[in-house]
Amino acid sequence: MTLTAIIPQLRTTDLEASIDFYVNRMGFELAFRYEDFYAGIRSGACQFHLKHVDEPDPSIAFVRAGDHIHLYVETNTVAADQARLRAAGAKIVKPLATTPWGTQEFYVADDQGHVLCFGQPA
Repeated sequence: MTLTAIIPQLRTTDLEASIDFYVNRMGFELAFRYEDFYAGIRSGACQFHLKHVDEPDPSIAFVRAGDHIHLYVETNTVAADQARLRAAGAKIVKPLATTPWGTQEFYVADDQGHVLCFGQPA
């Protein structure tokens, strides 16, 4: 077996608002949309999917309580990314810091409360 991609899925109770968040605040692009049920979000060669659900994603509370993340996003411009996302109105839940394991990271919460960690080697 040879993997060609791994595409995580985030659940949303408002597909339109989540698409708007990722496209207009985060600066990603809408890769596709299937009715009011499913969408793909892309940045470069990376992609994740959004799935409409009726109830809030139960992992959101779990992640928040345990200081976990939903997605780790690697970039090579982490400081500039934090500044750009902050200026775009994204909610920075943990500001840029250097970790003991040698990365620089900051956390953003999306419109549903999913936590995305943006990082790069320090």
